[in-house]
Amino acid sequence: MLTSFHSRAQAEFHPAPSIEPPEEAKLAVSPSLPKDAGCVGTFVGMGEGVKGAGVDAAFLEAAGFEGKAGQTLVVPHQDGPPLVVVGVGAKAGLDAGRLRDAAAAFARAVGKQTRLALQLPELGNVPVELAAQALTEGVLLARYRYRPYKRQSEQEPPLESLTLVAGKEDTDAVEQGMVRGGIHARATAFARDLSNAPATLLTAARLAEVAEGLAKRCGLEVEVFDGEALARLGCGGLLGVNAGSAEPPRMIKLTYTPQGSKGEAVEPVGRVSLVGKGIMFDSGGLGLKPNDLVHATMKGDMSGAGAILAAMTALKPLGCRTAVTAYLMCTDNMPSGTAMKLGDVLTVRGGKTVEVINTDAEGRLVMSDALVLSTEQSPRPDAIVDIATLTGACQRALGVLSAGVIGNDQALVEQVKDSGERTGDTVWQLPLDRRLRQELESEVADLKNVGGENAGAITAGLFLEEFVGGLPWAHIDMAGTARAERDNAWRSKGATGYGTRLLIDFLLGFKPTRETRH
Repeated sequence: MLTSFHSRAQAEFHPAPSIEPPEEAKLAVSPSLPKDAGCVGTFVGMGEGVKGAGVDAAFLEAAGFEGKAGQTLVVPHQDGPPLVVVGVGAKAGLDAGRLRDAAAAFARAVGKQTRLALQLPELGNVPVELAAQALTEGVLLARYRYRPYKRQSEQEPPLESLTLVAGKEDTDAVEQGMVRGGIHARATAFARDLSNAPATLLTAARLAEVAEGLAKRCGLEVEVFDGEALARLGCGGLLGVNAGSAEPPRMIKLTYTPQGSKGEAVEPVGRVSLVGKGIMFDSGGLGLKPNDLVHATMKGDMSGAGAILAAMTALKPLGCRTAVTAYLMCTDNMPSGTAMKLGDVLTVRGGKTVEVINTDAEGRLVMSDALVLSTEQSPRPDAIVDIATLTGACQRALGVLSAGVIGNDQALVEQVKDSGERTGDTVWQLPLDRRLRQELESEVADLKNVGGENAGAITAGLFLEEFVGGLPWAHIDMAGTARAERDNAWRSKGATGYGTRLLIDFLLGFKPTRETRH
């Protein structure tokens, strides 16, 4: 009876409302203020006033507004929509990141308004298209809310329209930037939906159905591997972690092939393999997590897989010229009479054996199978990038605003870092210190799944490196960045969708770092 109820609830539940067209706000550019604007935003630097609006620096100072980054002041107007003054700090050094944050502050200051207009500021050295993209992202991401279980009366109204007010000479560039920003924001909202969804309703099998449903319109090929198929492939890492779960595992393989303007195949500029941790709920297995609020956030332990799926949906509309193959390794990690035990030895794809010392270090186990599969692709990828909510050690080291990145190819790591800076999904490089590899030595297997009590993020990276076959590889540990405990600039409380825009940017600009195909 209970199983039937859960099956019906899963079938009726839409885990990703943000990917559906009715949820999209209308984006437009105009040389003048739209007549139906509910409010108008304008940016002001330190000690400045608003030109032509009767709001000078003295007025703002008297109102306690100093122009600090993120500061807002609503100025009512009898003959038109209210003016929202948004501080950007010192105008020197203004960049896309500060514009994105300022646009988010504007959107939050007028949370009940549904039709927003935003005046394009003086940009200094920021290209117009990039500025329009950042402003669009800031507004749309700040206004994101996860609504499936909120009654209508308790919800903020969804955003209906956003207009950027800019000179006619900038119209084309602003339009292009808005389109790009809208695609980035929509993909990020999709990733947030997936990570916010209750784990009982968004299972590994249900995520596979979501991917299959998106395939055709997003220009993707999708293959789904169930437990039997995974056993034939020898994916002992994923199957070992799944052993304690009542829900079956899934490996979701996504393939994006670049196409020309007429749909014809084109030679890719490079080939990238992505690997995502998709632990739909992580109890810790028999090594149960502490009985605290961390359990309620473990539905987001699939955020790496979610970010990859969301990023893949944006590649076709943005004309990405990189060929991409992605592996989403999806299962619960649950305690039961059939769960893997401490001291068990798993055989990963390719034959390497792993002694399980900690059942809560399961993400690296499921990803190891996919890393090996990536090395077996033909043609071989120019790079492998994995992303995962992998270690609490990384969160304790870097906090909640930057993820860790570690890799065996510095040029590849630099590309990841550059994409992080451009998108605001920032990363900080950790050392791949191979002197610590000895901590993974096992008495009974090729290696253990954890090292000692120190440098946990680094030894996790060293574990993953064992399976990449020497190919250029970068690992992103997003444990701290996957979730926000409060609204912070464009990061809405709950799942952040971290990594989605970083991956999109990375794939659009990817350049192979060395020859790998022979």
